[in-house]
Amino acid sequence: MPVPLDNQICFTLYATSMTINRAYKPMLDAMGITYPQYLVLNVLGEADGATVGAIAQRLSLESSTVTPPIKRLEQAGLVERQRSKVDERQVQVRLTDAGRAVLDRSKCLGELMMERSGLSLDQLNALNQQIQTLNATLAREP
Repeated sequence: MPVPLDNQICFTLYATSMTINRAYKPMLDAMGITYPQYLVLNVLGEADGATVGAIAQRLSLESSTVTPPIKRLEQAGLVERQRSKVDERQVQVRLTDAGRAVLDRSKCLGELMMERSGLSLDQLNALNQQIQTLNATLAREP
Protein backbone atom coordinates (compact mmCIF):
# COMPACT_ATOMS: atom_id res chain seq x y z
CA MET A 1 0.00 0.00 0.00
CA PRO A 2 1.47 3.39 -0.95
CA VAL A 3 2.17 6.03 1.66
CA PRO A 4 -0.80 8.45 1.82
CA LEU A 5 -0.07 11.79 0.14
CA ASP A 6 -0.58 13.72 3.37
CA ASN A 7 2.29 11.71 4.89
CA GLN A 8 4.71 12.60 2.07
CA ILE A 9 6.74 15.76 2.62
CA CYS A 10 7.16 16.21 -1.14
CA PHE A 11 3.39 16.53 -1.54
CA THR A 12 3.05 18.84 1.46
CA LEU A 13 5.74 21.16 0.09
CA TYR A 14 4.19 21.05 -3.40
CA ALA A 15 0.67 21.77 -2.11
CA THR A 16 1.98 24.60 0.08
CA SER A 17 3.83 26.11 -2.86
CA MET A 18 0.65 26.02 -4.96
CA THR A 19 -1.34 27.64 -2.13
CA ILE A 20 1.24 30.41 -1.74
CA ASN A 21 1.18 31.04 -5.50
CA ARG A 22 -2.62 31.33 -5.43
CA ALA A 23 -2.42 33.78 -2.51
CA TYR A 24 0.22 35.90 -4.30
CA LYS A 25 -1.50 35.87 -7.71
CA PRO A 26 -3.96 38.77 -7.22
CA MET A 27 -1.18 41.03 -5.94
CA LEU A 28 1.22 39.98 -8.69
CA ASP A 29 -1.53 40.53 -11.27
CA ALA A 30 -2.01 44.06 -9.93
CA MET A 31 1.73 44.65 -10.42
CA GLY A 32 1.57 43.21 -13.94
CA ILE A 33 3.99 40.35 -13.32
CA THR A 34 3.88 36.58 -12.94
CA TYR A 35 5.42 34.52 -10.14
CA PRO A 36 8.44 33.48 -12.27
CA GLN A 37 8.98 37.15 -13.17
CA TYR A 38 8.72 38.04 -9.46
CA LEU A 39 11.48 35.51 -8.73
CA VAL A 40 13.73 36.98 -11.44
CA LEU A 41 13.20 40.50 -10.08
CA ASN A 42 14.15 39.25 -6.61
CA VAL A 43 17.36 37.67 -7.91
CA LEU A 44 18.22 40.99 -9.55
CA GLY A 45 17.40 42.73 -6.27
CA GLU A 46 20.11 40.56 -4.71
CA ALA A 47 22.57 40.88 -7.61
CA ASP A 48 21.67 43.48 -10.23
CA GLY A 49 23.54 42.86 -13.47
CA ALA A 50 23.55 39.08 -12.98
CA THR A 51 23.93 36.97 -16.08
CA VAL A 52 21.08 34.84 -17.37
CA GLY A 53 23.07 31.78 -16.27
CA ALA A 54 23.54 33.16 -12.75
CA ILE A 55 19.83 33.94 -12.49
CA ALA A 56 19.01 30.39 -13.59
CA GLN A 57 21.48 28.93 -11.10
CA ARG A 58 20.08 31.01 -8.22
CA LEU A 59 16.57 29.76 -9.04
CA SER A 60 17.73 26.15 -9.57
CA LEU A 61 16.51 26.28 -13.17
CA GLU A 62 17.95 25.97 -16.67
CA SER A 63 18.89 29.12 -18.60
CA SER A 64 16.31 28.21 -21.24
CA THR A 65 13.61 28.27 -18.54
CA VAL A 66 14.42 31.75 -17.24
CA THR A 67 14.89 33.37 -20.65
CA PRO A 68 11.14 33.74 -21.46
CA PRO A 69 10.25 35.55 -18.20
CA ILE A 70 13.33 37.77 -18.60
CA LYS A 71 12.26 38.67 -22.15
CA ARG A 72 8.74 39.51 -20.92
CA LEU A 73 10.20 41.67 -18.15
CA GLU A 74 12.29 43.45 -20.77
CA GLN A 75 9.23 44.01 -22.98
CA ALA A 76 7.46 45.49 -19.95
CA GLY A 77 10.37 47.87 -19.37
CA LEU A 78 11.28 46.34 -16.00
CA VAL A 79 14.73 45.01 -16.98
CA GLU A 80 17.36 45.60 -19.63
CA ARG A 81 19.47 42.88 -21.21
CA GLN A 82 22.97 43.58 -22.46
CA ARG A 83 25.80 41.44 -23.78
CA SER A 84 28.77 41.35 -21.44
CA LYS A 85 31.70 43.47 -22.58
CA VAL A 86 34.06 40.89 -21.07
CA ASP A 87 32.44 37.77 -22.58
CA GLU A 88 29.97 38.31 -25.40
CA ARG A 89 28.46 34.86 -24.78
CA GLN A 90 27.10 36.18 -21.49
CA VAL A 91 23.95 38.30 -21.25
CA GLN A 92 23.66 40.53 -18.20
CA VAL A 93 20.28 41.62 -16.88
CA ARG A 94 19.75 44.87 -15.01
CA LEU A 95 16.74 46.35 -13.26
CA THR A 96 15.31 49.55 -14.68
CA ASP A 97 13.87 52.22 -12.40
CA ALA A 98 10.43 50.77 -13.18
CA GLY A 99 11.70 47.29 -12.26
CA ARG A 100 13.04 48.57 -8.94
CA ALA A 101 9.66 50.18 -8.25
CA VAL A 102 7.82 46.89 -8.89
CA LEU A 103 10.34 45.02 -6.73
CA ASP A 104 9.74 47.54 -3.95
CA ARG A 105 5.96 47.12 -4.30
CA SER A 106 6.34 43.33 -4.09
CA LYS A 107 7.46 43.57 -0.45
CA CYS A 108 3.78 43.40 0.43
CA LEU A 109 3.89 39.68 -0.41
CA GLY A 110 5.91 39.00 2.74
CA GLU A 111 3.33 40.89 4.75
CA LEU A 112 0.60 38.78 3.16
CA MET A 113 2.46 35.61 4.15
CA MET A 114 2.73 36.80 7.76
CA GLU A 115 -0.93 37.75 7.88
CA ARG A 116 -2.31 34.62 6.23
CA SER A 117 0.00 32.07 7.87
CA GLY A 118 -0.90 32.82 11.47
CA LEU A 119 2.79 32.39 12.29
CA SER A 120 5.13 34.94 13.81
CA LEU A 121 8.10 36.28 11.88
CA ASP A 122 10.40 34.13 14.03
CA GLN A 123 8.31 31.03 13.32
CA LEU A 124 8.28 31.71 9.57
CA ASN A 125 12.04 32.31 9.57
CA ALA A 126 12.65 29.07 11.50
CA LEU A 127 10.41 27.11 9.12
CA ASN A 128 12.16 28.65 6.11
CA GLN A 129 15.55 27.73 7.58
CA GLN A 130 14.46 24.12 8.11
CA ILE A 131 13.20 23.86 4.53
CA GLN A 132 16.44 25.42 3.20
CA THR A 133 18.46 22.89 5.20
CA LEU A 134 16.36 20.04 3.82
CA ASN A 135 16.79 21.39 0.28
CA ALA A 136 20.56 21.74 0.64
CA THR A 137 20.88 18.25 2.11
CA LEU A 138 18.80 16.66 -0.64
CA ALA A 139 20.66 18.59 -3.35
CA ARG A 140 24.02 17.15 -2.33
CA GLU A 141 25.32 14.38 -4.54
CA PRO A 142 25.14 10.96 -2.83
